[in-house]
This record gives sequence, structure tokens and C-alpha cells, in this order.
Amino acid sequence: VGAEVIPARIILHCSDTADSGTVSWEAIRRYHVEVKGWADIGYHWGIELVGDRWAVFPGRPEWQTGAHCQGCNSDSLGVCFVGKFDEVPPPEGQWNMGLTVVRNLCAKHGISFSKVFGHREFNQHKSCPGRAFDLDRFRADLCRT
Repeated sequence: VGAEVIPARIILHCSDTADSGTVSWEAIRRYHVEVKGWADIGYHWGIELVGDRWAVFPGRPEWQTGAHCQGCNSDSLGVCFVGKFDEVPPPEGQWNMGLTVVRNLCAKHGISFSKVFGHREFNQHKSCPGRAFDLDRFRADLCRT
């Protein structure tokens, strides 16, 4: 497990898996630990549908270096939207829950909304958090109350 993180930015991700409506978060954690050999799940927070409600799940502690965006883990927090968003955008409830999570993280750590990025902005080979995930709209929506 890496050094302590002093977050300066937030990086948004998708799991690139279908959200089954049950808790997938632990399956993602197992994959990261058992298959990839990481110390823990790579993200700091996850948002997924459980039954008929959107839920927020903790990943790595915020002070701990993540494993979510190569070259950016030492100063960022990773927030994962569970689902695939290349063809369709995140559902409204998940989008709104994501806005709440990111607003709270920005306030807690003194991070400007302009320092919220998508994984694809650091890796041209990725579409993450999905081609249908409108990052400009997400950043604009952060500014709205």
C-alpha cells in the first residue's frame, strides 16, 4: 500500500461492467485483489444501484494511494460509477448521487470543480468513464446547486 495521498484532483471512472442491481462493489474488490494482485480495490468510492436505490460504497481510505489511473494515483481520488457508459449515459439517479459525492469530496479536500477529470483525459486508449458520460456537463452540473 502506497504513501499518504493529499488529493488535488478527482478522477471519474466506470466499472465497464453491467450493474446487476445487487452489490457488485465487492466483486470488483475481489477482482482487483485476487486477479490483479493489488492490496485493495483501486477506487476510493463507488456508486451503484442496489435494489431500487443508489448507494455509495467506500473503497480504499481517502488518505491511501489508489490504483485507478496510472501516473495520477499519488494526488487523486478515484470515484467509480458502476456500469457501462459507452452507449448510454449514467442513469439520472446515479448521476445525481455522483454529483453529491464529488461535491462533498471537493469541499472536504479543498479541490476545485475544475480539477474533476475523467480517466480518459489521462489515457487516450480508454473511454472511461464512458463515451456517453458527458464530462463537461458533469463539471457544469457540479457548479449548480
